[in-house]
Amino acid sequence: MTTQIFQASTLYGTATLAAALDSGCFGPAGRRILLVCNNAATPETTPGLDEMPGFERLRERFDDVISYNETIFPFHPGGWAPRVDDMPLWERYLRHEWHLGDDDVELAVESIQVNPSLALAQIFTGAPVTVYADGLMSYGPTRNKIDPLVGTRVDRVLHLDLVPGLKPLLLTEFGVPGEIVPTQAFTKVLAELAPLGDDLPEVEEPALLLGQYLSALDILTAEQEENLHVRMLKGAVQLGHTKVVFKPHPSAPARFTRSLEQEAEKLEVELTVLDTPVLAEVVYQRMRPALVVGCFSTALLTASALYGLPVARVGTDLLLERLTPFENSNRIPVTVVDALLPELSNGEAVTEQREGMDVAALGALVRAVGFAMQPKILPRLREETERYLAGNLNAQTLRYFKRKRLTSLALPGGVPSQLSFIPRNATVRRVARKARNLRRVVRR
Repeated sequence: MTTQIFQASTLYGTATLAAALDSGCFGPAGRRILLVCNNAATPETTPGLDEMPGFERLRERFDDVISYNETIFPFHPGGWAPRVDDMPLWERYLRHEWHLGDDDVELAVESIQVNPSLALAQIFTGAPVTVYADGLMSYGPTRNKIDPLVGTRVDRVLHLDLVPGLKPLLLTEFGVPGEIVPTQAFTKVLAELAPLGDDLPEVEEPALLLGQYLSALDILTAEQEENLHVRMLKGAVQLGHTKVVFKPHPSAPARFTRSLEQEAEKLEVELTVLDTPVLAEVVYQRMRPALVVGCFSTALLTASALYGLPVARVGTDLLLERLTPFENSNRIPVTVVDALLPELSNGEAVTEQREGMDVAALGALVRAVGFAMQPKILPRLREETERYLAGNLNAQTLRYFKRKRLTSLALPGGVPSQLSFIPRNATVRRVARKARNLRRVVRR
């Protein structure tokens, strides 16, 4: 008998799996297990996805629901991986605990680059793997080099068609093809969850602001993120919106909300803060926002591509500058949103929903940025990236790259070739360090 194990850590991801199952993306199986992983920093105090409103509507697609956290307790799912010599012992243990017997196992996991997905793929040696991606990161390169014993077992990358025509870079180093989860099946699953938004306040066609809690990722400071939310509010008001709804990230501190409430009072607009833990897509269906504003949230693209709602971005220019290191996996989502969606301060573009790059140009940009992020994983894209930079590098596209990065990779747009010896010259670097130290002494 074949047992399919579906690993999930979010309700959004579980909805993606439900849509994939409904549309026949997975073959028949004797048993289907939903393996719930709570990756929160303190999972003991944070509700898992199986405790979220709407989970029971998705539960019926699976024969069993098992907690990965309980299975490996006291270890944390995101920080634990078995030692190589212990892999056979762990497989025997999991087969016993999950009543797998001698079943053939098929895996469907989220981020294969990190645990717990990677640990599962390593424990069940030989099991075919499907990677499903529910966000914009699937369009970017694989975050880390993956052991070929794992990478070559991945059959496909299942993903939502958030940017029609744009193909994922994820796992392409292993020749893994992308496969789209039908949009109609996904929106049908989300429609099942819409009635669970009965606790939502009755606000019709507001401007909806999406919080992401970027300070927790050390991308922005708390103050910068508060200012970002205020910019969203001010921008929406300047476009004539008098009813505004803020959907904070579930882990964001309450003071983010207080800052917005104070600003809304000054601007004399009606602000509603959602404290109900529901998907943004449920809010779309219940409130039909007149405008959705965010930084680089995947929910911006689901609003636009799946529900046809007007969208606008804020702060992507700051993020492009602040993301470090260059290979930060958030870089592609920020790039896609920045290149595709209108800036909130450009009222005419927002009103007309004027798109940025066409898909062909966006695809070329994403592949070039992807190579610059992971040149060792995607060496085959070097020549294409060189051609792209030689023909398309200008003030607009240069913001997606860093001259230092281009120079280190000897790509067009870096330090001019006649000066290329400078970064590699030890004497020049030593003199530069002495000059910097001298300048600090003088300032004191």
